[in-house]
Amino acid sequence: MAPLAALLPLLLLSNAAARAKPLEYHSFVATPLSPHPYTAPAATTDEDAFAGSLAAAEDGASSAVHFRVVHRDAFEVNTTPAELLRHRLRRDKRRAARISSAATAGGYPTANSTRPATGGGGGVAAPVVSGLAQGSGEYFTKIGVGTPATPALMVLDTGSDVVWLQCAPCHRCYDQSGPVFDPRRSSSYGAVDCAAPLCRRLDSGGCDLRRRACMYQVAYGDGSVTAGDFATETLTFQGGARVARIALGCGHDNEGLFVAAAGLLGLGRGSLSFPTQISRRYGRSFSYCLVDRTSSSSSSNQASSSRSSTVTFGPGAVGPAASASFTPMVRNPRMETFYYVQLVGISVGGARVPGVVESDLRLDPSTGRGGVIVDSGTSVTRLARPAYAALRDAFRGAAAGLRLSPGGFSLFDTCYDLGGRKVVKVPTVSMHFAGGAEASLPPENYLIPVDSRGTFCFAFAGTDGGVSIIGNIQQQGFRVVFDGDGQRVGFAPKGC
Repeated sequence: MAPLAALLPLLLLSNAAARAKPLEYHSFVATPLSPHPYTAPAATTDEDAFAGSLAAAEDGASSAVHFRVVHRDAFEVNTTPAELLRHRLRRDKRRAARISSAATAGGYPTANSTRPATGGGGGVAAPVVSGLAQGSGEYFTKIGVGTPATPALMVLDTGSDVVWLQCAPCHRCYDQSGPVFDPRRSSSYGAVDCAAPLCRRLDSGGCDLRRRACMYQVAYGDGSVTAGDFATETLTFQGGARVARIALGCGHDNEGLFVAAAGLLGLGRGSLSFPTQISRRYGRSFSYCLVDRTSSSSSSNQASSSRSSTVTFGPGAVGPAASASFTPMVRNPRMETFYYVQLVGISVGGARVPGVVESDLRLDPSTGRGGVIVDSGTSVTRLARPAYAALRDAFRGAAAGLRLSPGGFSLFDTCYDLGGRKVVKVPTVSMHFAGGAEASLPPENYLIPVDSRGTFCFAFAGTDGGVSIIGNIQQQGFRVVFDGDGQRVGFAPKGC
Protein backbone atom coordinates (compact mmCIF):
# COMPACT_ATOMS: atom_id res chain seq x y z
CA MET A 1 0.00 0.00 0.00
CA ALA A 2 1.41 3.42 -1.02
CA PRO A 3 2.34 5.83 1.79
CA LEU A 4 -0.12 8.64 2.47
CA ALA A 5 2.55 11.25 1.72
CA ALA A 6 2.92 9.84 -1.79
CA LEU A 7 -0.83 9.90 -2.40
CA LEU A 8 -1.38 13.43 -1.14
CA PRO A 9 -0.32 15.26 -4.35
CA LEU A 10 -2.57 13.00 -6.40
CA LEU A 11 -5.50 13.66 -4.06
CA LEU A 12 -4.95 17.41 -4.24
CA LEU A 13 -4.76 17.30 -8.05
CA SER A 14 -7.93 15.23 -8.20
CA ASN A 15 -9.79 17.65 -5.93
CA ALA A 16 -8.62 20.65 -8.00
CA ALA A 17 -9.85 19.00 -11.19
CA ALA A 18 -13.18 18.27 -9.57
CA ARG A 19 -13.51 21.90 -8.50
CA ALA A 20 -12.55 23.26 -11.95
CA LYS A 21 -15.58 24.78 -13.56
CA PRO A 22 -16.21 23.79 -17.17
CA LEU A 23 -16.24 26.62 -19.66
CA GLU A 24 -19.63 28.06 -20.61
CA TYR A 25 -20.77 28.29 -24.23
CA HIS A 26 -23.59 29.79 -26.29
CA SER A 27 -25.20 28.14 -29.29
CA PHE A 28 -24.66 30.65 -32.08
CA VAL A 29 -26.61 30.71 -35.35
CA ALA A 30 -24.02 31.65 -37.97
CA THR A 31 -25.90 33.79 -40.50
CA PRO A 32 -23.53 35.46 -42.99
CA LEU A 33 -24.19 38.83 -44.59
CA SER A 34 -26.43 38.87 -47.61
CA PRO A 35 -24.57 39.34 -50.93
CA HIS A 36 -27.43 41.42 -52.29
CA PRO A 37 -27.60 45.24 -52.10
CA TYR A 38 -29.73 46.55 -49.30
CA THR A 39 -32.79 48.49 -50.44
CA ALA A 40 -34.31 50.67 -47.74
CA PRO A 41 -38.03 50.14 -47.24
CA ALA A 42 -40.20 53.00 -48.42
CA ALA A 43 -41.06 53.81 -44.81
CA THR A 44 -37.59 55.23 -44.18
CA THR A 45 -38.36 58.14 -46.46
CA ASP A 46 -41.54 59.23 -44.71
CA GLU A 47 -43.21 59.45 -41.33
CA ASP A 48 -43.95 55.70 -41.20
CA ALA A 49 -40.34 55.01 -40.27
CA PHE A 50 -40.90 56.82 -36.99
CA ALA A 51 -44.66 56.56 -36.42
CA GLY A 52 -46.38 53.85 -34.44
CA SER A 53 -43.62 53.13 -31.96
CA LEU A 54 -43.08 56.82 -31.26
CA ALA A 55 -45.19 57.94 -28.34
CA ALA A 56 -45.32 60.42 -25.53
CA ALA A 57 -47.01 59.78 -22.21
CA GLU A 58 -47.70 62.54 -19.71
CA ASP A 59 -49.28 61.91 -16.33
CA GLY A 60 -48.20 64.74 -14.12
CA ALA A 61 -44.97 64.09 -12.24
CA SER A 62 -44.41 60.83 -14.08
CA SER A 63 -44.25 62.45 -17.54
CA ALA A 64 -42.01 60.74 -20.08
CA VAL A 65 -41.22 60.82 -23.77
CA HIS A 66 -40.24 57.82 -25.85
CA PHE A 67 -39.76 57.47 -29.58
CA ARG A 68 -38.29 55.26 -32.25
CA VAL A 69 -34.71 55.40 -33.52
CA VAL A 70 -33.48 54.34 -36.97
CA HIS A 71 -29.92 53.38 -37.89
CA ARG A 72 -28.28 55.46 -40.61
CA ASP A 73 -27.83 52.36 -42.80
CA ALA A 74 -31.57 52.59 -43.50
CA PHE A 75 -30.78 55.59 -45.71
CA GLU A 76 -27.93 53.93 -47.62
CA VAL A 77 -29.82 52.38 -50.53
CA ASN A 78 -28.40 50.02 -53.18
CA THR A 79 -25.40 49.15 -51.01
CA THR A 80 -24.43 45.64 -49.96
CA PRO A 81 -24.24 44.83 -46.23
CA ALA A 82 -20.49 44.18 -46.58
CA GLU A 83 -20.00 47.66 -48.06
CA LEU A 84 -22.10 49.17 -45.25
CA LEU A 85 -19.87 47.44 -42.71
CA ARG A 86 -16.69 48.77 -44.32
CA HIS A 87 -18.12 52.30 -44.35
CA ARG A 88 -19.15 51.91 -40.70
CA LEU A 89 -15.70 50.76 -39.60
CA ARG A 90 -14.03 53.67 -41.37
CA ARG A 91 -16.35 56.10 -39.57
CA ASP A 92 -15.67 54.24 -36.37
CA LYS A 93 -11.91 54.65 -36.65
CA ARG A 94 -12.25 58.42 -37.05
CA ARG A 95 -14.66 58.75 -34.15
CA ALA A 96 -12.60 56.65 -31.74
CA ALA A 97 -9.49 58.69 -32.51
CA ARG A 98 -11.47 61.90 -31.97
CA ILE A 99 -12.80 60.73 -28.61
CA SER A 100 -9.30 59.80 -27.41
CA SER A 101 -7.96 63.19 -28.45
CA ALA A 102 -10.81 65.02 -26.74
CA ALA A 103 -10.66 63.08 -23.49
CA THR A 104 -6.93 63.54 -23.00
CA ALA A 105 -6.81 67.17 -24.19
CA GLY A 106 -9.68 68.27 -21.96
CA GLY A 107 -11.95 69.26 -24.84
CA TYR A 108 -12.44 69.04 -28.59
CA PRO A 109 -9.76 70.87 -30.55
CA THR A 110 -11.49 73.24 -32.93
CA ALA A 111 -10.43 75.77 -35.50
CA ASN A 112 -9.69 79.23 -34.05
CA SER A 113 -10.22 77.97 -30.52
CA THR A 114 -7.87 80.54 -28.98
CA ARG A 115 -9.47 83.68 -30.36
CA PRO A 116 -12.82 84.61 -31.91
CA ALA A 117 -13.26 84.30 -35.64
CA THR A 118 -14.64 87.22 -37.57
CA GLY A 119 -18.34 86.77 -38.25
CA GLY A 120 -20.85 88.42 -40.53
CA GLY A 121 -22.66 91.64 -39.71
CA GLY A 122 -19.65 93.31 -38.12
CA GLY A 123 -19.48 90.87 -35.20
CA VAL A 124 -17.46 87.85 -34.19
CA ALA A 125 -18.27 84.18 -33.68
CA ALA A 126 -16.17 81.87 -31.55
CA PRO A 127 -16.26 78.06 -31.66
CA VAL A 128 -18.14 75.95 -29.18
CA VAL A 129 -15.72 73.34 -27.91
CA SER A 130 -18.11 70.43 -28.06
CA GLY A 131 -19.03 67.73 -30.55
CA LEU A 132 -17.68 64.83 -32.55
CA ALA A 133 -17.17 64.26 -36.25
CA GLN A 134 -20.71 64.19 -37.56
CA GLY A 135 -19.80 61.67 -40.21
CA SER A 136 -19.98 59.07 -37.45
CA GLY A 137 -23.56 59.79 -36.47
CA GLU A 138 -25.13 56.33 -36.30
CA TYR A 139 -28.71 56.62 -35.01
CA PHE A 140 -31.42 59.04 -36.14
CA THR A 141 -34.78 60.07 -34.77
CA LYS A 142 -37.43 62.50 -35.99
CA ILE A 143 -38.77 65.40 -33.93
CA GLY A 144 -40.72 68.59 -34.64
CA VAL A 145 -38.99 71.96 -34.40
CA GLY A 146 -40.79 75.27 -33.92
CA THR A 147 -44.44 76.38 -34.05
CA PRO A 148 -45.93 75.08 -36.25
CA ALA A 149 -43.58 72.12 -36.07
CA THR A 150 -41.19 71.37 -38.93
CA PRO A 151 -40.15 67.68 -38.97
CA ALA A 152 -36.41 67.24 -38.50
CA LEU A 153 -34.31 64.09 -38.68
CA MET A 154 -31.74 64.36 -35.86
CA VAL A 155 -28.67 62.35 -34.95
CA LEU A 156 -28.64 61.08 -31.35
CA ASP A 157 -25.15 61.35 -29.84
CA THR A 158 -24.00 60.71 -26.26
CA GLY A 159 -20.59 62.12 -27.23
CA SER A 160 -21.86 65.67 -27.87
CA ASP A 161 -23.65 68.35 -25.87
CA VAL A 162 -24.89 71.05 -28.22
CA VAL A 163 -28.25 70.69 -30.00
CA TRP A 164 -28.25 72.19 -33.52
CA LEU A 165 -29.94 71.95 -36.91
CA GLN A 166 -29.73 73.54 -40.34
CA CYS A 167 -31.76 76.72 -40.74
CA ALA A 168 -32.99 78.88 -43.61
CA PRO A 169 -31.81 81.09 -45.11
CA CYS A 170 -28.91 78.80 -45.95
CA HIS A 171 -25.68 80.50 -46.88
CA ARG A 172 -24.11 77.07 -47.28
CA CYS A 173 -26.02 73.87 -46.45
CA TYR A 174 -25.70 70.18 -47.29
CA ASP A 175 -28.54 68.02 -48.59
CA GLN A 176 -30.82 66.74 -45.86
CA SER A 177 -33.91 64.55 -45.70
CA GLY A 178 -36.99 66.77 -45.45
CA PRO A 179 -37.43 70.56 -45.39
CA VAL A 180 -34.90 72.93 -43.86
CA PHE A 181 -36.25 74.65 -40.75
CA ASP A 182 -37.04 78.35 -41.28
CA PRO A 183 -37.07 80.28 -37.97
CA ARG A 184 -38.91 83.20 -39.63
CA ARG A 185 -42.02 81.00 -39.87
CA SER A 186 -41.97 79.88 -36.22
CA SER A 187 -43.82 81.86 -33.55
CA SER A 188 -41.84 80.18 -30.75
CA TYR A 189 -38.34 80.97 -32.04
CA GLY A 190 -36.36 83.27 -29.78
CA ALA A 191 -32.95 84.79 -30.46
CA VAL A 192 -30.48 84.80 -27.56
CA ASP A 193 -28.95 88.16 -26.68
CA CYS A 194 -25.17 88.38 -26.50
CA ALA A 195 -25.34 89.40 -22.83
CA ALA A 196 -27.73 86.61 -21.82
CA PRO A 197 -26.49 84.02 -19.30
CA LEU A 198 -27.41 81.32 -21.83
CA CYS A 199 -24.90 82.75 -24.30
CA ARG A 200 -22.20 82.72 -21.64
CA ARG A 201 -22.80 78.99 -21.12
CA LEU A 202 -21.14 78.38 -24.46
CA ASP A 203 -17.49 77.48 -24.08
CA SER A 204 -16.67 80.60 -26.10
CA GLY A 205 -19.70 82.66 -27.02
CA GLY A 206 -19.62 84.87 -30.09
CA CYS A 207 -21.73 87.90 -30.89
CA ASP A 208 -23.14 89.56 -33.99
CA LEU A 209 -22.70 93.14 -32.77
CA ARG A 210 -25.14 94.64 -35.27
CA ARG A 211 -28.03 92.41 -34.17
CA ARG A 212 -26.79 91.79 -30.61
CA ALA A 213 -27.37 88.11 -31.41
CA CYS A 214 -25.46 85.28 -29.74
CA MET A 215 -23.64 83.09 -32.26
CA TYR A 216 -22.22 79.59 -32.15
CA GLN A 217 -19.82 77.53 -34.21
CA VAL A 218 -18.92 73.84 -33.90
CA ALA A 219 -15.86 72.84 -35.89
CA TYR A 220 -14.92 69.17 -36.19
CA GLY A 221 -11.57 67.55 -36.78
CA ASP A 222 -12.66 66.06 -40.12
CA GLY A 223 -13.43 69.50 -41.57
CA SER A 224 -17.17 69.42 -40.86
CA VAL A 225 -18.56 72.65 -39.43
CA THR A 226 -21.85 74.23 -38.42
CA ALA A 227 -22.26 77.90 -37.56
CA GLY A 228 -25.10 80.35 -37.03
CA ASP A 229 -27.35 81.87 -34.40
CA PHE A 230 -27.74 80.52 -30.89
CA ALA A 231 -31.45 80.57 -30.04
CA THR A 232 -34.27 78.91 -28.11
CA GLU A 233 -37.07 76.94 -29.70
CA THR A 234 -39.91 74.51 -28.93
CA LEU A 235 -39.37 70.82 -29.77
CA THR A 236 -42.31 68.47 -30.33
CA PHE A 237 -42.32 64.69 -30.08
CA GLN A 238 -44.91 62.49 -31.76
CA GLY A 239 -47.70 61.84 -29.33
CA GLY A 240 -47.95 65.53 -28.47
CA ALA A 241 -45.24 66.18 -25.88
CA ARG A 242 -43.80 69.67 -26.34
CA VAL A 243 -40.71 71.07 -24.65
CA ALA A 244 -40.31 74.85 -24.82
CA ARG A 245 -37.19 77.05 -24.75
CA ILE A 246 -34.60 74.47 -25.72
CA ALA A 247 -31.30 76.22 -26.45
CA LEU A 248 -30.00 75.20 -29.85
CA GLY A 249 -27.79 76.27 -32.69
CA CYS A 250 -29.62 77.48 -35.80
CA GLY A 251 -27.01 76.78 -38.45
CA HIS A 252 -26.96 78.91 -41.60
CA ASP A 253 -23.50 77.76 -42.68
CA ASN A 254 -22.94 73.99 -42.58
CA GLU A 255 -20.73 71.57 -44.46
CA GLY A 256 -18.97 68.24 -44.03
CA LEU A 257 -19.71 64.56 -43.56
CA PHE A 258 -23.41 64.88 -42.86
CA VAL A 259 -25.79 62.22 -44.17
CA ALA A 260 -29.54 62.91 -44.41
CA ALA A 261 -29.89 64.38 -40.92
CA ALA A 262 -31.06 67.94 -40.30
CA GLY A 263 -28.87 68.25 -37.21
CA LEU A 264 -27.81 66.73 -33.93
CA LEU A 265 -29.46 66.11 -30.54
CA GLY A 266 -26.58 66.15 -28.05
CA LEU A 267 -27.13 63.65 -25.21
CA GLY A 268 -23.91 64.24 -23.27
CA ARG A 269 -23.50 65.27 -19.61
CA GLY A 270 -22.77 68.97 -20.26
CA SER A 271 -24.97 71.93 -19.30
CA LEU A 272 -26.26 72.48 -22.86
CA SER A 273 -27.11 68.87 -23.66
CA PHE A 274 -30.72 67.91 -24.31
CA PRO A 275 -31.10 65.73 -21.14
CA THR A 276 -29.73 68.53 -18.96
CA GLN A 277 -32.00 71.14 -20.54
CA ILE A 278 -35.18 69.12 -19.99
CA SER A 279 -34.19 67.94 -16.50
CA ARG A 280 -36.60 70.27 -14.65
CA ARG A 281 -39.55 68.61 -16.35
CA TYR A 282 -38.39 65.05 -17.02
CA GLY A 283 -35.42 64.58 -14.71
CA ARG A 284 -31.93 63.87 -15.98
CA SER A 285 -32.48 60.24 -16.95
CA PHE A 286 -32.80 58.69 -20.39
CA SER A 287 -32.29 55.27 -21.91
CA TYR A 288 -32.09 53.66 -25.31
CA CYS A 289 -32.28 50.16 -26.72
CA LEU A 290 -30.61 49.38 -30.04
CA VAL A 291 -31.67 46.31 -32.00
CA ASP A 292 -29.23 43.99 -33.75
CA ARG A 293 -27.38 46.16 -36.26
CA THR A 294 -27.49 43.48 -38.98
CA SER A 295 -31.30 43.28 -38.82
CA SER A 296 -31.65 46.45 -40.90
CA SER A 297 -29.83 44.81 -43.80
CA SER A 298 -31.54 41.43 -43.65
CA SER A 299 -35.13 41.28 -44.72
CA SER A 300 -35.28 37.62 -43.66
CA ASN A 301 -34.62 38.38 -40.03
CA GLN A 302 -38.25 38.46 -38.95
CA ALA A 303 -37.48 38.33 -35.22
CA SER A 304 -35.37 41.47 -35.41
CA SER A 305 -37.73 43.31 -37.74
CA SER A 306 -40.50 43.03 -35.17
CA ARG A 307 -38.41 45.06 -32.72
CA SER A 308 -37.39 48.68 -32.94
CA SER A 309 -34.59 50.78 -31.53
CA THR A 310 -36.09 53.30 -29.10
CA VAL A 311 -35.05 56.09 -26.75
CA THR A 312 -36.93 57.22 -23.63
CA PHE A 313 -36.59 60.39 -21.53
CA GLY A 314 -38.01 60.77 -18.04
CA PRO A 315 -38.69 58.50 -15.05
CA GLY A 316 -39.80 55.69 -17.36
CA ALA A 317 -36.27 55.56 -18.77
CA VAL A 318 -34.96 53.76 -15.69
CA GLY A 319 -37.67 51.09 -15.69
CA PRO A 320 -38.05 48.44 -12.98
CA ALA A 321 -34.99 48.55 -10.73
CA ALA A 322 -34.71 44.75 -10.77
CA SER A 323 -34.41 44.57 -14.57
CA ALA A 324 -31.15 46.51 -14.90
CA SER A 325 -27.70 46.06 -13.41
CA PHE A 326 -26.28 49.45 -12.36
CA THR A 327 -22.77 50.83 -11.94
CA PRO A 328 -21.81 54.33 -10.72
CA MET A 329 -20.93 57.04 -13.24
CA VAL A 330 -17.33 58.22 -13.03
CA ARG A 331 -16.51 61.90 -13.53
CA ASN A 332 -13.65 63.10 -15.68
CA PRO A 333 -13.01 66.72 -14.59
CA ARG A 334 -11.20 67.38 -17.87
CA MET A 335 -14.12 66.27 -20.08
CA GLU A 336 -17.65 66.67 -18.75
CA THR A 337 -19.44 65.34 -21.84
CA PHE A 338 -18.70 61.61 -21.72
CA TYR A 339 -20.36 58.91 -19.62
CA TYR A 340 -17.52 57.17 -17.81
CA VAL A 341 -17.90 53.88 -15.93
CA GLN A 342 -15.43 51.62 -14.13
CA LEU A 343 -14.92 48.31 -15.94
CA VAL A 344 -13.26 45.96 -13.46
CA GLY A 345 -13.01 42.73 -15.45
CA ILE A 346 -14.22 40.51 -18.29
CA SER A 347 -15.12 36.82 -18.27
CA VAL A 348 -14.75 34.37 -21.14
CA GLY A 349 -16.53 31.04 -20.84
CA GLY A 350 -17.60 32.00 -17.33
CA ALA A 351 -14.01 32.45 -16.09
CA ARG A 352 -12.49 35.86 -15.32
CA VAL A 353 -9.64 36.73 -17.68
CA PRO A 354 -6.55 37.29 -15.45
CA GLY A 355 -4.95 39.80 -17.84
CA VAL A 356 -7.93 42.18 -17.86
CA VAL A 357 -7.02 44.20 -14.80
CA GLU A 358 -8.72 47.25 -13.36
CA SER A 359 -5.53 49.32 -13.31
CA ASP A 360 -5.31 49.26 -17.13
CA LEU A 361 -8.88 50.57 -17.41
CA ARG A 362 -8.98 53.16 -14.62
CA LEU A 363 -9.40 56.89 -15.26
CA ASP A 364 -6.62 59.21 -14.09
CA PRO A 365 -8.53 62.40 -13.10
CA SER A 366 -5.36 64.50 -13.08
CA THR A 367 -4.56 63.86 -16.75
CA GLY A 368 -7.92 62.77 -18.16
CA ARG A 369 -6.27 59.66 -19.60
CA GLY A 370 -7.59 56.14 -19.27
CA GLY A 371 -11.06 55.18 -18.13
CA VAL A 372 -13.97 53.61 -19.99
CA ILE A 373 -16.89 55.42 -21.61
CA VAL A 374 -20.25 54.17 -22.89
CA ASP A 375 -20.88 55.73 -26.31
CA SER A 376 -23.83 55.53 -28.71
CA GLY A 377 -21.88 56.59 -31.80
CA THR A 378 -18.89 54.25 -31.61
CA SER A 379 -19.60 50.81 -33.06
CA VAL A 380 -16.76 48.57 -31.86
CA THR A 381 -15.66 48.28 -28.23
CA ARG A 382 -12.03 49.31 -27.81
CA LEU A 383 -10.02 48.32 -24.76
CA ALA A 384 -6.61 49.42 -23.52
CA ARG A 385 -4.08 47.31 -25.44
CA PRO A 386 -3.01 44.96 -22.59
CA ALA A 387 -6.64 44.27 -21.62
CA TYR A 388 -7.64 43.61 -25.22
CA ALA A 389 -4.71 41.23 -25.84
CA ALA A 390 -5.64 39.22 -22.74
CA LEU A 391 -9.31 39.08 -23.76
CA ARG A 392 -8.50 38.08 -27.34
CA ASP A 393 -6.13 35.32 -26.27
CA ALA A 394 -8.64 33.97 -23.75
CA PHE A 395 -11.36 33.91 -26.42
CA ARG A 396 -9.11 32.20 -28.96
CA GLY A 397 -8.21 29.55 -26.40
CA ALA A 398 -11.82 28.90 -25.44
CA ALA A 399 -12.91 28.88 -29.12
CA ALA A 400 -10.21 26.41 -30.18
CA GLY A 401 -12.86 24.27 -31.87
CA LEU A 402 -13.58 27.00 -34.43
CA ARG A 403 -11.50 27.38 -37.60
CA LEU A 404 -9.48 30.60 -37.56
CA SER A 405 -9.60 32.61 -40.78
CA PRO A 406 -6.15 33.64 -42.07
CA GLY A 407 -5.47 37.32 -41.57
CA GLY A 408 -7.96 39.77 -40.15
CA PHE A 409 -10.59 42.20 -41.39
CA SER A 410 -10.24 45.96 -41.03
CA LEU A 411 -9.54 46.61 -37.34
CA PHE A 412 -10.35 43.00 -36.32
CA ASP A 413 -7.43 40.61 -35.82
CA THR A 414 -9.42 37.50 -34.80
CA CYS A 415 -11.80 36.08 -37.39
CA TYR A 416 -13.28 32.62 -38.00
CA ASP A 417 -14.33 30.73 -41.10
CA LEU A 418 -17.81 29.43 -40.30
CA GLY A 419 -18.81 28.90 -43.91
CA GLY A 420 -21.26 26.02 -44.32
CA ARG A 421 -21.99 25.78 -40.61
CA LYS A 422 -25.46 26.57 -39.30
CA VAL A 423 -24.99 26.47 -35.52
CA VAL A 424 -21.70 26.58 -33.60
CA LYS A 425 -20.76 26.76 -29.93
CA VAL A 426 -18.95 29.94 -28.90
CA PRO A 427 -17.60 30.84 -25.44
CA THR A 428 -19.65 33.29 -23.39
CA VAL A 429 -18.39 36.85 -22.79
CA SER A 430 -19.42 39.01 -19.81
CA MET A 431 -18.33 42.49 -18.76
CA HIS A 432 -18.05 43.27 -15.03
CA PHE A 433 -18.39 46.77 -13.59
CA ALA A 434 -17.85 48.48 -10.25
CA GLY A 435 -20.68 47.94 -7.81
CA GLY A 436 -21.34 44.39 -8.99
CA ALA A 437 -23.01 45.27 -12.31
CA GLU A 438 -22.63 42.76 -15.12
CA ALA A 439 -23.49 42.68 -18.82
CA SER A 440 -23.60 39.13 -20.20
CA LEU A 441 -23.35 39.60 -23.95
CA PRO A 442 -25.34 37.52 -26.43
CA PRO A 443 -23.00 35.99 -29.06
CA GLU A 444 -24.30 38.33 -31.78
CA ASN A 445 -22.75 41.20 -29.80
CA TYR A 446 -19.18 39.94 -30.12
CA LEU A 447 -19.04 37.61 -33.15
CA ILE A 448 -20.28 39.48 -36.21
CA PRO A 449 -20.46 38.56 -39.92
CA VAL A 450 -18.19 40.56 -42.22
CA ASP A 451 -18.95 38.99 -45.60
CA SER A 452 -21.33 36.63 -47.40
CA ARG A 453 -18.90 33.70 -47.31
CA GLY A 454 -19.26 32.95 -43.61
CA THR A 455 -16.39 34.94 -42.09
CA PHE A 456 -17.16 36.13 -38.55
CA CYS A 457 -14.90 38.39 -36.50
CA PHE A 458 -14.44 38.94 -32.77
CA ALA A 459 -15.87 42.47 -32.50
CA PHE A 460 -13.42 43.99 -30.03
CA ALA A 461 -10.24 45.95 -30.72
CA GLY A 462 -7.26 47.32 -28.85
CA THR A 463 -6.40 50.99 -28.44
CA ASP A 464 -3.39 53.01 -27.38
CA GLY A 465 -5.46 56.18 -27.39
CA GLY A 466 -5.83 56.51 -23.63
CA VAL A 467 -9.57 55.88 -23.28
CA SER A 468 -11.51 52.63 -23.69
CA ILE A 469 -14.96 52.72 -25.32
CA ILE A 470 -17.94 50.39 -24.97
CA GLY A 471 -19.45 50.56 -28.45
CA ASN A 472 -22.98 50.07 -29.71
CA ILE A 473 -22.40 46.59 -31.16
CA GLN A 474 -21.83 45.33 -27.63
CA GLN A 475 -24.80 47.40 -26.37
CA GLN A 476 -27.34 46.05 -28.85
CA GLY A 477 -30.32 44.29 -27.27
CA PHE A 478 -29.69 45.94 -23.89
CA ARG A 479 -31.68 48.88 -22.59
CA VAL A 480 -28.80 51.15 -21.60
CA VAL A 481 -29.90 53.52 -18.84
CA PHE A 482 -28.16 56.85 -18.20
CA ASP A 483 -29.57 57.75 -14.81
CA GLY A 484 -28.31 61.30 -14.37
CA ASP A 485 -30.40 61.79 -11.23
CA GLY A 486 -28.83 58.74 -9.58
CA GLN A 487 -25.44 59.23 -11.28
CA ARG A 488 -25.33 55.66 -12.53
CA VAL A 489 -25.42 53.66 -15.78
CA GLY A 490 -27.51 50.52 -16.11
CA PHE A 491 -27.71 47.56 -18.49
CA ALA A 492 -31.01 45.68 -18.83
CA PRO A 493 -30.79 42.60 -21.08
CA LYS A 494 -33.47 41.93 -23.70
CA GLY A 495 -34.67 45.51 -23.25
CA CYS A 496 -35.97 46.15 -26.78
